[in-house]
Amino acid sequence: MIAVFRNYLQEKGNFTETELDTITAAAAIKKVRKRQYLLQEGDVWKYNAFVTKGCLRTYSVDLKGIEHILSFAVENWWTGDRESLQTGKPSEYNIDALEDSEVALISREKYDQLYREIPAFHNMVSAILEKSFRVAQSRIHTFISASAEEKYLSFLEKFPHLVMRVPQNMIASYLGITAETLSRIRKQLVKK
Repeated sequence: MIAVFRNYLQEKGNFTETELDTITAAAAIKKVRKRQYLLQEGDVWKYNAFVTKGCLRTYSVDLKGIEHILSFAVENWWTGDRESLQTGKPSEYNIDALEDSEVALISREKYDQLYREIPAFHNMVSAILEKSFRVAQSRIHTFISASAEEKYLSFLEKFPHLVMRVPQNMIASYLGITAETLSRIRKQLVKK
């Protein structure tokens, strides 16, 4: 699975073969079985995680026991808790696998070293962070200004590949609506 990571790097940056070898050597592959945690609330997150296979979700559980999904991550996406990684504080989130998955883990220390020593890696990370910020800003805007139907249609447009991989109740949680509301919206859309 390190080949998947290497291919991703080749697509995203202008790396030499030596740089690719250095970056991939810094990564350790971890298999995560369906329903297994990669991170549990209260633990400190210490890695940058690249998904080479599978689908994971990042979520929190409120005092009423209701899950609130922050994000999904599939092949060629990064996942983790950036706040916990940067501050060393215990995470408020859980990350678990929705299907058998594999991730390439790079410790913060190794990641920071790669960032400092390989300009192409620095540029790639900067571009990823920039895109992540834009995606988060767009999601916040949609969350506070769109109707439930508009949120679902936006999800379908942005993440068509997730619709068949993620249970509907989890999509509803990600959208901040109830599963019943999502079911009603889907029935109405079929009628249109």
